[in-house]
Amino acid sequence: MTVTYTAEVASCTGLGCFLHLLGRWRGSIYKLVWIDLLIYLICYYSLNLIYRLVLNEEHQLVFETVVDYCKEYSTLIPLSFVLGFYVNIVMTRWWNQYMAIPRPDSLAVFVSSTVHGQDERGRVMRRTIMRYACLSVSMVFTMISPRVKKRFPTLGHFVEAGLLQPGEKEIMDDLNTKFPKHSKHWLPLVWAASIITGARKEGRVRDDFAVKTMLDEINKFRSQCGSLLSYDTISVPLVYTQVVTLAVYTYFLTTLMGHQWVKHSKSSVDIYFPVFTTLQFFFYVGWLKVAETLINPFGDDDDDFEVNWMIDRNLQMSYLIVDEMHHDYPELVRDQYWDEVFPSELPYTLASEPFREQHPLPSTANIKVKRDETELFIPSSLKIDEMQYDDLHSAINFTAKPSSLRRSGSSRVSIGRSVSDGMHRVNTVAGRLKRMFSNKDDGEGKDKVESNTGSVAELAQSNQSLYAKSTRPGSMRIADQVIEEVDDEQLTITQQKKAEAPHPSVIGLFGPPPPSQPVTVPTSNISPFEFPMHPHHHISKSAPTHDAPKEMDFIDNISIGSVDADGFDDEFTRLKNLREQERRSR
Repeated sequence: MTVTYTAEVASCTGLGCFLHLLGRWRGSIYKLVWIDLLIYLICYYSLNLIYRLVLNEEHQLVFETVVDYCKEYSTLIPLSFVLGFYVNIVMTRWWNQYMAIPRPDSLAVFVSSTVHGQDERGRVMRRTIMRYACLSVSMVFTMISPRVKKRFPTLGHFVEAGLLQPGEKEIMDDLNTKFPKHSKHWLPLVWAASIITGARKEGRVRDDFAVKTMLDEINKFRSQCGSLLSYDTISVPLVYTQVVTLAVYTYFLTTLMGHQWVKHSKSSVDIYFPVFTTLQFFFYVGWLKVAETLINPFGDDDDDFEVNWMIDRNLQMSYLIVDEMHHDYPELVRDQYWDEVFPSELPYTLASEPFREQHPLPSTANIKVKRDETELFIPSSLKIDEMQYDDLHSAINFTAKPSSLRRSGSSRVSIGRSVSDGMHRVNTVAGRLKRMFSNKDDGEGKDKVESNTGSVAELAQSNQSLYAKSTRPGSMRIADQVIEEVDDEQLTITQQKKAEAPHPSVIGLFGPPPPSQPVTVPTSNISPFEFPMHPHHHISKSAPTHDAPKEMDFIDNISIGSVDADGFDDEFTRLKNLREQERRSR
């Protein structure tokens, strides 16, 4: 049974509450360590007496050499590190096993509230469901706890205890004969689920939701039983347990020699009793004993779980909830604070008056803010002062204009419009080729480009003049600036006059390519179509002969932005004129 001391440590007054616990024997560290410590001291004094009384001087020198060697290298064993991690794992496992113990209280509440009927059959159904639940967990305890196994060694003992009926025992014996390898702790829970579904068919359970609630609780109960069996069959890895055990006992085997008193020892206290060696053994071996005790909390140790008490308690509480208290509750009356709605404070006795507590306050309850510091400070929602300063001193500048001038088609961009929407694409590849092949004078074209783009200095001066006219930096309202929607195709067209003459092409400048040798063309009997041909007209013109006529009329001399020989505008020029008319109409 678990040794409890909660009441003794309820108040830490005086010298220390834990000091009162050192005098206990049951479940104490003294009860676990005293045999190991006695054996260790016997071995220690035996070696000490051999050194003093039996060995001669030559052998004593050898003994002292071994003592120095063990004392120097015994500290290489990481005892604290290994023990700390191992005990932490075992302690976590110990608490998880306790939380996995199934308790039938919740199932009993659901059964009592959902399985109706004051007759004998309804009472039998409720009691049988809870008896099966208690039988299931008791069967699990017999498989993991030696104490319960000694109490219920066979199924016949469950029949004598009233947890199992003779007919039910025969069914289990038959299943154990057919399937002897697997445990049958889940079988009573299957019977309980069948009783619940039968009660639903008889109308003793009002709806399917109540059936689902009880079945979910039974499945949860079964899952916890399976968890206990898993903890029993799957232990902490044996390798880890062996490492910890070897580390502890090997260390103290080396201290039997390493902590011996020899003639050249500095301290003479250990001649009679090894004080700190004993304390070290007590703590480290006691630490190991803690892990040995907690690794199986369903065993026979003093601090193991009291599972026999749990079996009795489960059956008693289950029958009490589903039978004795079924649909039995006190009369509904007005409470004491009916007129007051809620009490201001519940009364105290004279013994509890010194422990009257105040309402807890939050950590910032006593922080006061000065009156002059409570005024609200609203920062500017738009901070562009530094951006304006950077724009003025950068190499790339953009100018702003009022919304009334945006429809004039200027190439300047206003603040509030994105760069991709407001910049004219003057220096594109198409514009560059147009200016290179145009028949305009170079000076005129240069002036036109400069008039469209502007120099960096002029743009900077324009920006400075714009900012000088504004009220103050950072005071612009971007909501007042109207963003004009312009098509992407219109942005790519620059303001240029219609070309008066066709532009020269590459073929017109360098002439046609030189003729090559004729290539034999394979003939075919299939003639998809026929058309009249000149007798001297060749099928292939890629390799004309010496007397082939020159047909330069088929050469395309039309470039981008020019007109053909017949005076018709190409598609690009017509599109440009159409966009220009739409822009002027707006």
